[in-house]
Amino acid sequence: MDRQSSKEAIQMFILYIIFGLIVLGAIGAGNSLRIVKQYERGVVFRLGRVTSEAKQPGMTAIVPFVDKLEKVNLQIITMPIPAQEGITRDNVTVRVDAVIYFKVVDPRRAIVDVENYQLAVGQVAQTSLRSIIGQSELDDLLTNRERLNQGLAIMIDNPAVDWGVHIDRVEIKDVALPESMKRSMSRQAEAERERRSRVIIADGELQASNKLAQAAEAMADTPSALQLRLLQTIVEVAAERNSTLVLPFPVELLRFLEGNTPAADSAAKASSSAGGASGSDAVPAAAATADTAGATGEGDAAQTSADLDEMMRALAASVKLTEPETVPAATDPAGNAPAETGPAGDGEQTTAPSEDATDEGGKV
Repeated sequence: MDRQSSKEAIQMFILYIIFGLIVLGAIGAGNSLRIVKQYERGVVFRLGRVTSEAKQPGMTAIVPFVDKLEKVNLQIITMPIPAQEGITRDNVTVRVDAVIYFKVVDPRRAIVDVENYQLAVGQVAQTSLRSIIGQSELDDLLTNRERLNQGLAIMIDNPAVDWGVHIDRVEIKDVALPESMKRSMSRQAEAERERRSRVIIADGELQASNKLAQAAEAMADTPSALQLRLLQTIVEVAAERNSTLVLPFPVELLRFLEGNTPAADSAAKASSSAGGASGSDAVPAAAATADTAGATGEGDAAQTSADLDEMMRALAASVKLTEPETVPAATDPAGNAPAETGPAGDGEQTTAPSEDATDEGGKV
């Protein structure tokens, strides 16, 4: 009986040992098997020392309690750079933020050479962004961002290469300006648009003046064109306001007044010089001046009459009026002819005598 009980105890102990070994094997297998994803690489530390090669994607085995596997993500990491405030080269305070894209190309160096490569890349990006702000002008930050992005990527990539990290690209997102600078730029843009509008208006005026000069030359060659243009203008004005009467003022009248003003001035000067003479020599000079003035008066009167006739014909033609019919001269109750006015030798008016107007000698 005792032997049988001891045999059963030995069998149970063996079963317990086998079960413990199975459990220990399962635990060891669980600790030794690792799964590395496609976008990851595994760096194995065996007793604190890095092995030569990184583990490739798939299932890999390590020695339990001896090896330690560190997984490194090889995907492109997007990291925003906090807004950095700085002063540009032309002394303008701005706030600039950006975004950086990078990835790990050497998992071993990214784990061994730097404690936290993401934090290190972020700090280098901030300092490089402040450096770019200080080296650039405001216009470059606003208009030439492509060149600044390339320069910023090169500045960040220089130290990151030693960490097994490659900077894919860097983009400046926003440039925040002070309110005073925004108002100044708005006024500058408004002034530029005003300048362009004035230049366009002046160019239009120049072209219009050239066309008007060509039209004036064409009308000078054909005077009838000017008359037709005048009539067309009258028709347009009459169509807009029927109660308005437009009477064109002939240019010939202005030319007539301009041509006769110097003659009157010369006659006045001649009379004043004649009146200033004294003594016996003054009498013949005055007589000669009077004769000259009389002859000049007769010539001016004839020229004036001819110019007035021409002016009236031009005025009648411009308004399409016909000349008025001749009205017979009226007679007074005594049957005498009306008084006539004509040019005399001294420019005075003379009255035609009547039939009964005779002197004692029978002469008129």
